[in-house]
Amino acid sequence: MILLVNGAFGIGKTTIARVLIRRLPRAVLYDAELLGIALQRIARLFGREVEDFQDLRVWRRLTITALRLVRVCFRNVVVPMTFSNAAYLDEIRAGLSRFEPNVLHVCLVAPVEVVHARLLGRGEDAVRQAWQYRRARECCAVHSDERFAKHMHAADRDVEAIADEILRGVSEEDRG
Repeated sequence: MILLVNGAFGIGKTTIARVLIRRLPRAVLYDAELLGIALQRIARLFGREVEDFQDLRVWRRLTITALRLVRVCFRNVVVPMTFSNAAYLDEIRAGLSRFEPNVLHVCLVAPVEVVHARLLGRGEDAVRQAWQYRRARECCAVHSDERFAKHMHAADRDVEAIADEILRGVSEEDRG
């Protein structure tokens, strides 16, 4: 199974993902952001400024390929990733469905004030990390749309409760 944990910057995707990989058999966290940052830096070497690496078609294709390889080695792959462009999310999900019949996508949602407070709480300064704050605001607005799958309210719930709810959507076979 591949589990996409979507949500705004600072909402708690990686924290939830870490809980999930502890509770799922043969599970691993795959951070697609690392590939994106590398591709973004390569683009800069060639004089191309890329504000969001998800805009790079090569990132989307390589992410699908990498997840296919990781899935060969691990029964369950948890991917914390902020998707706010529905077309990119659809492209990733369609690519994954070509080799993995069990792809679950959940989207953590919370009011933007909660997300901004969490960013501040983890040391993200609103001035120095203005891009993250702006993107968090944009994501909170767009993630209310039904195209962003099953919504998980993350404002006033602890990570274990959110993980429990996500795991209720995971098949018995994948839960081990």
